[in-house]
Amino acid sequence: MSTDVRVVEQPATSPAAQLCLSRYYRELEERFDGGFDPGKSVLHSLDDFAPPRGCFLVLYLGGEPVGCGGFTPLGDDSAYLKRMWIGSGARGHGLGRRLLGELETRARSIGYGFARLETNKALPEAQQLYRSSGYVEVAPFNDERYAHHWFEKRLA
Repeated sequence: MSTDVRVVEQPATSPAAQLCLSRYYRELEERFDGGFDPGKSVLHSLDDFAPPRGCFLVLYLGGEPVGCGGFTPLGDDSAYLKRMWIGSGARGHGLGRRLLGELETRARSIGYGFARLETNKALPEAQQLYRSSGYVEVAPFNDERYAHHWFEKRLA
């Protein structure tokens, strides 16, 4: 694996972000019972990731986009992490943890005290990443139709 890893903030509508998101959506379509339709998810618009209260990151490995993720505001004090994904060929090298850490650092720098997210039962590796990164399972904080587990972490 190349050691040339870069994490770049860019609009969720950029070509690299769109490439990653299309691959992410395709994977969820295959893995989720009943498929996945991003239009039926809680997050309806990629514009929600826009600064100053949001952020979207693309992770590059050897110059190629291999992962993405971002956050939007969830109330005044919480960053809502969404669309976090690492391509299958780049997994197992700590890139998901690195991306999660970058999102947390940027959310903290904006002033968020908490990071919140949810995930599907079909993604046990995501659940493990969140738990091992200090997230605790909490009661549902939204009505995301694709979620089975909701998590929160204090950032401050």
